[in-house]
Amino acid sequence: MHYHADWMRGAESASGRDENDGYAGRSNSVNQGNRKALLEDGLIVAAHGRHYAVELSNAELLHCYPRGRRNVYACGDVVEIERSGDRQGTINSVHPRSSLLYRSDRHRQKIIAANVTLAVFVVAARPAFNEDLLMRCLIACEQQKITAVIVLNKTDLVEESARAATQLALYGELGYTLVPLSAKKDISPLEYVLRNHRSVVVGQSGMGKSTIVNALIPQAGARTAEISQALDSGKHTTTSAQLYHLDAESSIIDSPGLQTFGLMHLSQSELVESFREFKPFVGHCRFDDCRHTVEPGCAVIAAVGRDEIDPRRWNAYTSLAADLETKPPAWA
Repeated sequence: MHYHADWMRGAESASGRDENDGYAGRSNSVNQGNRKALLEDGLIVAAHGRHYAVELSNAELLHCYPRGRRNVYACGDVVEIERSGDRQGTINSVHPRSSLLYRSDRHRQKIIAANVTLAVFVVAARPAFNEDLLMRCLIACEQQKITAVIVLNKTDLVEESARAATQLALYGELGYTLVPLSAKKDISPLEYVLRNHRSVVVGQSGMGKSTIVNALIPQAGARTAEISQALDSGKHTTTSAQLYHLDAESSIIDSPGLQTFGLMHLSQSELVESFREFKPFVGHCRFDDCRHTVEPGCAVIAAVGRDEIDPRRWNAYTSLAADLETKPPAWA
């Protein structure tokens, strides 16, 4: 079953237009020389390299490529496409985005998902999760104003879950929603959280992301096969981001497992603003240009000394701030 209200609504929200102005699901024609090209809006529901599966408002799937060398589209993007053959098309442009979750290292950036309102970071009782990766993802979400929740999966492993929950308690204290569950037994704690959101599932491999998606969407295998057919090859679905509709108002993007999460695209001020516990203290330092790392009279450092800011978080901040000091000219 296909639903389309949620991507239409996302396009309207990002563009500031309403459903009566002909934007959502629209088609348009333009003259190109002696031929008339039909332009249509669609939702990217799978992305792998330069291959995109684009879903039209009538549920038709097209295998699309970007025009020219431009290749900066993501799962969740609403794009304008031009048909170029049987069930194929060319992406001409992307409509304004309400959010963009991506990571960047010293050499390149990798887009994860567009137009999402919720990020679900999955950790597990076993194997041990990478807390630095979790922090980096939360920072990226803060910078894009994306709500983030943390799912602790495999809670049927009682002792390991207790240790993981202790490690995650800090994030609950910071205001992040923690959702403990065992995806193989009961997915309902997460279902409520996902309502009326376009969500993206992120995390390391081995945390049970696929198990969660399959529990949420029993027909996920059939949908994957349908998208594979649209892309003419099953290989495109093994390492690609893929969007599934949960209902008319909700959808979820399953993204490939993460090993790293670079933040080279952030400025120093954006990094500071992304640590929500810093906010009561920023602006109260002795120096207006305080970077909150080693400066005397720093209100943030003083808060760390009073245990008002967890040392784990401040240490993560100082490490990231040092990285940004050495960012390549391309990111400066």
